[in-house]
Amino acid sequence: MRGLAWVCIIALGAAAPAAASTFDRLLPAKSQIVFVSRQMGVPVEGGFKRFSGEIALDPARPEAARATLEVDLASIDVGAREAYDEVVSRNWFDVRQYPSARFVATSIRPLSGERYEVRGQLTLKGRTREIVVPVSLRAQGTEAVMEGSFTLKRLDYGIGTGPWGDTSIVADEVQVRFRLTAGRSAPAPGGRSAARP
Repeated sequence: MRGLAWVCIIALGAAAPAAASTFDRLLPAKSQIVFVSRQMGVPVEGGFKRFSGEIALDPARPEAARATLEVDLASIDVGAREAYDEVVSRNWFDVRQYPSARFVATSIRPLSGERYEVRGQLTLKGRTREIVVPVSLRAQGTEAVMEGSFTLKRLDYGIGTGPWGDTSIVADEVQVRFRLTAGRSAPAPGGRSAARP
């Protein structure tokens, strides 16, 4: 196998009615989820092309944030068809049985400046684990940008079974980086945000 991966996911949101100051739409075209794994000590880069999420983020109250993010695992890009066929197979992501990964943010804790610690539940290949991710958050006009990175242990989720479980061949740790951009829905008559489709 020439490429491996796992990726993960993060977004911030709250289950509350959208207000004028709330960012309530994830903008996939301006967002990115990528990863770096190591095969025989050599870094292998990849990413995911399709993901979606529910978000409602008020930068004035980030500690109240909640969100749900889903990644289409079949949209993985590892640079070669041979590598793709392997990572979507049963030994790796098994996309026929587990087509998506899901992250649900449960809390966010301010650190310093624009830095926060996001805690949540990641479900991948039928297994759920809690992860903690450092995130930077910046509001830029009509958009809010969240960036961060964390290390995922693929074997915690049963990714890479059989001979691929040998961490001297493919490392257990996968570095995940993300940039998620959120926007505001257009106001509806009466001053409320328009409902999302």
